[in-house]
Amino acid sequence: MDFQNKVCVVTGGANGIGRCLVKQFLEAGSYVAFIDTDEAAGKRLASTVEKESVLFVCGDVSEEAMLIEFAQQVLEKYNKADFLINNACQNKNGILTGCGYNDFNYVLKVGVTAPYMLAKLFLNSFPAGAAVVNIASTRAFMSQADTESYSAAKGGIVALTHALSISLSGKARVNSISPGWIDTSGYNEGKNVELSQTDHAQHPAGRVGIPEDIVAMAMFLCSEKAQFITGQNFTVDGGMSKRMIYNNDEGWYFKV
Repeated sequence: MDFQNKVCVVTGGANGIGRCLVKQFLEAGSYVAFIDTDEAAGKRLASTVEKESVLFVCGDVSEEAMLIEFAQQVLEKYNKADFLINNACQNKNGILTGCGYNDFNYVLKVGVTAPYMLAKLFLNSFPAGAAVVNIASTRAFMSQADTESYSAAKGGIVALTHALSISLSGKARVNSISPGWIDTSGYNEGKNVELSQTDHAQHPAGRVGIPEDIVAMAMFLCSEKAQFITGQNFTVDGGMSKRMIYNNDEGWYFKV
């Protein structure tokens, strides 16, 4: 897709899905501003393109002052934000391993409060055709044990999506994407993951997802082709969340 002269803002852009978002929006002609706590990876990514094409800010989106500074730098350099992609999140596990008050609220600040605040900060800088894309998760709707912090944040951003879609009507379309199992090792420096045939086969689509699967949906939702779509959540998980599982069925066994 062609996004020439558009400005794309990405949180958590130094690694994983965020890194893929940064790279592909740059390749599509956008200016990209991204923020991440991983300074080394962020600087390496930013150094691969011309300075005017990219803005990297090292910072923690859980901090209000950092969000304000980031938004100011974006607007000082580019004067607008065509696309806001809220990708950053953290996982502090849950109730079984003692996730406490501060850790739980930290995850909520990164995963829910920051997307809200950035939408607020860019509210008057969204040009015609602007779009917000929130990266949620299938964990907003299904869980493993001890995942309360992450699951709560992802559930929150799905609800925030439909709320913002009404408040930002006429200013920006707002949608979310819920990835399933995505192998991000190709976009995480020094991290390789070996996947088995069974890992792939358990997906109705026949394979584990890759960051490009999520980026393709994000780019579509930012494009003019999606101008009639807002307030929606799109599950991109290779069909995994649609597979019904019973003990001793198709090789599945539950251990008590």
